[in-house]
Amino acid sequence: MIAANFSEFRTQLKKYLDDVEDNNETLIVKRKTGKGTVVISLDEYNSIMETVHLLSSKANADRLFESIRQMKEGNTVSHDLIEE
Repeated sequence: MIAANFSEFRTQLKKYLDDVEDNNETLIVKRKTGKGTVVISLDEYNSIMETVHLLSSKANADRLFESIRQMKEGNTVSHDLIEE
């Protein structure tokens, strides 16, 4: 995670955006007034939104957590890929 005040962010916009995109950094932009802003890459945002979607249904979340539990306990099944 990196942080910058608004003036630093403004003068080095390209550098900060490159860090966010290329290094998967999270950037906190602080201002004298206001609570601040978080800048994340589009890939990170999409990943968060996918997680929110998958966990938005209790039934789906329960199935996912059960699958994770089974995997951690070694209850997995392997299949050969079918080649066409």
